[in-house]
Amino acid sequence: MAINEASAEQRRLHDADTAAVPWRRWGPYLSERQWGTVREDYSPGGDAWDHLSHDDARSRAYRWGEDGIGGFSDDKQTLCLAVALWNGRDPILKERFFGLTNSEGNHGEDVKDYWFYLDATPTHSYQRMVYKYPHQEFPYEDLIATNRARGREDFEYELLDTGIFAEDRYFDVEIEYAKAGPENLLGRITVHNRGPEAASLRLLPTLWFRNTWSWDAPEPRPELRARPGGVEAVHHRLGTRWFTVLGDAPLLFTENESAGSGPYVKDAFHRYVVHGDTAAVNPDGIGTKVAALVTVEVPAGGSTVVRFRLAEAPPADTDPHAFDRVVDRRRAEADDFYRALLAPELGDGERQVVRQALAGMLWSKQYFGYDVERWLAGHGRDPLASRGTRNGEWFHMICDDVISMPDKWEYPWFAAWDLAFQSIALALVDLGFAKNQLNLLLGRRYLHPSGQIPAYEWNFSDVNPPVHAWAAYLVYELDKSRNGTGDHAWLESIFHKLAKNFTWWVNCKDHDGNNVFQGGFLGLDNIGVFDRSAPLPTGGYLDQADGTAWMALYCQSMLSIALELSRQDPVYLEQAQAYFEHFAWIAVAVDREAGGAAMWDEGDGFFYDLLRLPDGSAQRLPVRSLVGLLPLAAVTVYETTLTSRHPQLIEGIQDFVSRHPSVSSVFSGGRVNGRHGEHLLALFDETRLRRILLRLLDEEEFLSPYGIRSLSRHHRDHPFEFRVGDHTFAVGYQPAESDSAMFGGNSNWRGPVWFPANVLVIRALMNLYVGYGDDFTVECPTGSGVKMTLFEVAREISDRLIRIFLPGPDGSRPVHGGQDIYASEHWRDLITFNEYFHGDNGAGLGAAHQTGWTGLVAVFPNVFAGLTGIDLLDNGMTGVLRSAQRTEEEQA
Repeated sequence: MAINEASAEQRRLHDADTAAVPWRRWGPYLSERQWGTVREDYSPGGDAWDHLSHDDARSRAYRWGEDGIGGFSDDKQTLCLAVALWNGRDPILKERFFGLTNSEGNHGEDVKDYWFYLDATPTHSYQRMVYKYPHQEFPYEDLIATNRARGREDFEYELLDTGIFAEDRYFDVEIEYAKAGPENLLGRITVHNRGPEAASLRLLPTLWFRNTWSWDAPEPRPELRARPGGVEAVHHRLGTRWFTVLGDAPLLFTENESAGSGPYVKDAFHRYVVHGDTAAVNPDGIGTKVAALVTVEVPAGGSTVVRFRLAEAPPADTDPHAFDRVVDRRRAEADDFYRALLAPELGDGERQVVRQALAGMLWSKQYFGYDVERWLAGHGRDPLASRGTRNGEWFHMICDDVISMPDKWEYPWFAAWDLAFQSIALALVDLGFAKNQLNLLLGRRYLHPSGQIPAYEWNFSDVNPPVHAWAAYLVYELDKSRNGTGDHAWLESIFHKLAKNFTWWVNCKDHDGNNVFQGGFLGLDNIGVFDRSAPLPTGGYLDQADGTAWMALYCQSMLSIALELSRQDPVYLEQAQAYFEHFAWIAVAVDREAGGAAMWDEGDGFFYDLLRLPDGSAQRLPVRSLVGLLPLAAVTVYETTLTSRHPQLIEGIQDFVSRHPSVSSVFSGGRVNGRHGEHLLALFDETRLRRILLRLLDEEEFLSPYGIRSLSRHHRDHPFEFRVGDHTFAVGYQPAESDSAMFGGNSNWRGPVWFPANVLVIRALMNLYVGYGDDFTVECPTGSGVKMTLFEVAREISDRLIRIFLPGPDGSRPVHGGQDIYASEHWRDLITFNEYFHGDNGAGLGAAHQTGWTGLVAVFPNVFAGLTGIDLLDNGMTGVLRSAQRTEEEQA
């Protein structure tokens, strides 16, 4: 599409990417929970949750970031904007969302407030969310005490369970942001009273500077000062901004300083509004934190609007109608943007799901500041000799970026492999940001000198699956299909960084140097019989089926990238052959017996981890889980043109195979060439594929009505048990929360549906379809008598996943777990995108706002809408997101 024909939002994206117009400079970059994070933990024992709690948060200045309700800030979180509320009954001013700490919740950390992201554009020119705020006193103590008294086998006690929303006695606080220009931000808060009686509310649009002046290496103190026409905000780097609230409202000033540091401190507005302490605020109209105190009386069923602006100059026009015209225009432009983005074949229900999923993805960006060396120094540790301190070996890390978060309350920090999956969904709306995110953790400020990617702030040294190469190539392909050419320079740059990480895996996670890998827990909390990231109770180690499969997929992805780069530089053909050879050795190793056992179980027709014992023997751990399904994901199809374009590569591969009998024996089983001339790489042949699919598509095993389960339902009646001395370790099917505290919190992959694994399975099926074609059919579900091609199976799984979020015949969405209130007028269109989903009924579980990897649901409808198996065969599809339209180069 020509830029003059693009939507207004597409033009803004183009200007941001090509002309450095700072449309992304301001965005929803505040966390929803900065308290209880590692960054703010300076305790001797490293107990982040207790060192700075929710109760402490209102009175202690943060060091590394800020939080707030519906927050906005600049991309360095210098100047922050958010909304505070008081219903006249609560014991505290509502300045941040409430939830339980890891020790308070019966399933770990657990947010209790209800809010929903409804709309967002990638430049944040328009954002909309709604928060449900009760009229009655918020039951803080009840939520803590009742959940603390419940066990892991009990349901969580939620705010809805308290009855506080009875008779609709609550406010819908709708928060909108719209940009009149890159540096001109408009905020509109519409308060709806859903109850049967009039109700009053104190509303505080709040502006403050992040405290960068009270720590080591202090910066000059900025200033907020009352001026005619508003508040002047002056900062030595940011310059001058003006904050104005339309209408008459008193301004309250204080300092963003911890309690006890002076007369005017962080909790001043709480003390002033809730306790009537007028001495808490600065009468001179100066400080580093300011709020306009707006009191509204909202009639039953009525609404009222509060408007504010943050800009480079005082507004020339304070007409509320002119203000609303800008906000409404940006909202209409968001409609135009998504109308052009989404496939016309999508129904209204699917469009709603996709748009809210992407809204959650875009709202969940967060500024992440964390200088590990300075943090270690704050613990009194020498950064160069700090092993034994959390993240001590990562002293080189300096984080100062906007990053896509899994969730801004329960997971307000990046997680390496989550970020790769999130980038795929974000690429649908903002290719530039998606590429930036994939590149970020591979850059010099993040990647360890050894080549390891940092996992997440609780332990950067944990090992996440190496999915970045796969994600990078997928994003590149989407860019290429959308724009006609791919970003070769970006792909080349990321390839070299990925090569460093690949080498780290080979050097550090292959215990015996035999091309079988031991990655550790690999993000799959509670999936195995043992904690796979800890020393085993038997001694020895695990040869991991999933770790080995991840590395096989890594080889395939690096091979794909090298082949693409070789279009412009033939030197990359040598790299391509090297990654092919490494994949071949992994394929050989998967079949090889070690200690008397191999990963593939011929009797079960499934892959399993191998427990390698100190005496040199080994035994399979026959737990049918994602661990054994992931080898299915290590499959990639390469175009038919590969042979004609790179004959020397094909000759080199053929020579390599012929010179190594073990490799030749593996690849003679049909693992190289597909049915239509494509080159297919996989860890299995057709016979094994059919056996894996028997279990995958069995509704009494992996195939749920709502996608692929993380553990086979077979283990409901047949739990696996393993005895070590007097202790029995067990794994049983648990479709909801786990009863095991192996990883603490709500970590659980013992039955629920989890989106990243489903994406990888769907991708594998589509690649396999390209290789095997329409002649290859299987029963789906197993035993049903219904025959499907692998493309049809992929579409069936996709449809089941989307069904989680769509209203059923009775109007309820499975994700809401049968809660009646979600069928009512003001809740029915609000969707949560949870961390994972009940393996039998699709109810949302885990983190309630995990729009991160679950945001992948936005991918499926758009991929499959109007797409047929013939399209895939015609295009030699190399991944889930590859367009059904050929590029001009491929047609030629």
